Amino acid sequence: MDQGVTAGRNGALLVVGDVVIDVVARHRGPLAAGTDTAAVIRTLPGGAGANVACWAAHAGCPDVRLLGRVGAEAAAWHERELVAAGVRPRLVVDAEAATGTVICLVDTGAAAERTFLTDSGASLRLAPADWSDALLDGVARLHLSGYLLFTEPSRALAETALAAARARGVPVSLDPASAGFLAELGVERFLAFAEGLDLLLPSRDEACLLTGLPDPADAAAKLSRLVPLVVAKAGADGALVARAGTVLSRVPAVPAVPRDTTGAGDAFTGAFLAALLAGATPEEAAARGCGAGAEAVRRVGGRPPHPGSGD
Repeated sequence: MDQGVTAGRNGALLVVGDVVIDVVARHRGPLAAGTDTAAVIRTLPGGAGANVACWAAHAGCPDVRLLGRVGAEAAAWHERELVAAGVRPRLVVDAEAATGTVICLVDTGAAAERTFLTDSGASLRLAPADWSDALLDGVARLHLSGYLLFTEPSRALAETALAAARARGVPVSLDPASAGFLAELGVERFLAFAEGLDLLLPSRDEACLLTGLPDPADAAAKLSRLVPLVVAKAGADGALVARAGTVLSRVPAVPAVPRDTTGAGDAFTGAFLAALLAGATPEEAAARGCGAGAEAVRRVGGRPPHPGSGD
């Protein structure tokens, strides 16, 4: 499944990552064990990789492409949603596994914090056979979802894509995606992969986990000795931009009253990458990312509104 979109003036953004179904359950206060908890529940398209692609298109990137894997039962729906968001999807339809599903439990208190229950399904069954070097034709930047590193087939795919991009001189970025899964994978394995990256976009918790340092600024600085550019996302505290072992900039967050923090980091990443491709400095791009993150937390779900939807 491959929908055509006109190539951007500055080259395309290719995102490789997860495409899933999000079941968002918004509740107030603690869950009542063993009985009912009232909630507002919506089924929405999601996945960190797909969300990043949609937010990059929303931020003005004229050519955003996405490689992902879905089950047959939801393939047409995901394709429609991605195309409507301005993304060119190449969705591999899995004949054996269903589309991945994530249950997002969102406490509607002041922080709108969320807890995920994840069934990766087809999304992390991407494998090297799903890759073609032709996917890089016309591409100015490759972005990998960190979720790819958490299963053997998709990690092999990520390694194949990274090697192909480096051979062509295409810069590669990665968002570690999940502190919980990252701990299971192992810090050393992740850092060995990260040596080939040009840009790393961890959350505050992920940066601290990867370095063993409690302070996010120290963690970002240390990571930037391994990866040339590190942009650490710190939620309500904004973002940190680090190069060559030094934090160069602290970018403030855009104030927002959160309804659902699902996808806020993806929104930051998508807008950041779109701004970089348009010629912005990392500091300018981080400011754009903070703005997108604020827009995301005001919405339910991990995607931006569709163009012209009135949503």
